[in-house]
Amino acid sequence: MSADASALIASLRELTPSIAASAAQTERERKPLDANFQAIAATGAFLFFVPKRFGGREYPLDAFVDVGLTLGEACASTAWVTTFCMEHNWMLAQFPQRAQEEIFGSQPYVIAPGAISPNGRATARGDGWVLNGRWQWGTGVMHADWALLSGTTEEGELRLFVLPMDEVEVIDTWHVDGMAGTGSNDMQVRDVFVPAHRSQSIVAMTVGRASGGAWHGTPMYRMPMMPILALAAGVPALGAARGALNRFVQRAATRTTFGSTVKQSERTDTQIRVGSAKGRLETAELIARHVAAECTRWGLEEEICPVDQRVRHRLLMAQAVRLARDVVRDLFEASGAGAHLAAEPLQRVHRDVHTISSHTVFDCELIAEQYGRLELGLAPSIPV
Repeated sequence: MSADASALIASLRELTPSIAASAAQTERERKPLDANFQAIAATGAFLFFVPKRFGGREYPLDAFVDVGLTLGEACASTAWVTTFCMEHNWMLAQFPQRAQEEIFGSQPYVIAPGAISPNGRATARGDGWVLNGRWQWGTGVMHADWALLSGTTEEGELRLFVLPMDEVEVIDTWHVDGMAGTGSNDMQVRDVFVPAHRSQSIVAMTVGRASGGAWHGTPMYRMPMMPILALAAGVPALGAARGALNRFVQRAATRTTFGSTVKQSERTDTQIRVGSAKGRLETAELIARHVAAECTRWGLEEEICPVDQRVRHRLLMAQAVRLARDVVRDLFEASGAGAHLAAEPLQRVHRDVHTISSHTVFDCELIAEQYGRLELGLAPSIPV
């Protein structure tokens, strides 16, 4: 990792005590706290994926893993919004040169939700498109200045459109039992005209071969998109599980169960549970770093990352998140009724990590099916 990237991680680590202390308030306010978000921005984190030609950093993906782990250990919701908003600058760097010059040329980075589910409808009109639709899961929308929204054209092509937030209606729908602090409300657009240069094919972006990415001529924008997305969504869960383990160890040092004077930390079953949790979390982290390394390697290749490898990366990250989820579950069930108190961080992490694991990108069975189909010589049954 470069010295600059290491300095970024160190700066974020300095923020984690205050982010952890305000995690309950983040959940109550149903969005990352403004002060925390501003402090994260001040570290330069959102410049991570911005092209160097616009003053960005283009840091290595391994450092991206460290960002998610570091912030996730303090607050899963804050980490999730941060990694997604960082990654969405990579997506903007795939757009046509004119759009990048227009947006990156006037501001250092964007804070933008990104919705690639085919919920929008795009109708060609003059030198652009008229976009209509409503999208769920608007991560980042509570601090956004732009939005990345998908739309299917009349020809059936799925495209991504970038438009300023004053053209987007935010609908208060984010009432959830986990990851409440992300503020991922719905977004709606009615008859908004988007110039042609602020539109990009999602298929080309998915394989890292969009025209805007090629303009930069660096490996960063030749990487496949879905592994980066899986890292953005998955690594905060790994960090949160690491935070749960730290909290479990802290409580075990003083906790006794009813009828016993033996500290929980002195019990053999607790020692086995902690050792097993550490091993599984280290395995999950190794998986994430392996996916980051392979994704980086594909950025260096002339060949496009093939579909079986993209599916494999997604399956690996789904398995890593499942490991994190199971660690949190096992620690929580051994934490007693007191862990269910609203003031106890363990119950929030338990809800948060289970919510992350239910994200569609981490559907192990569905992705394993696709990987198996490809191995058996069959075409995938879903878009991959």
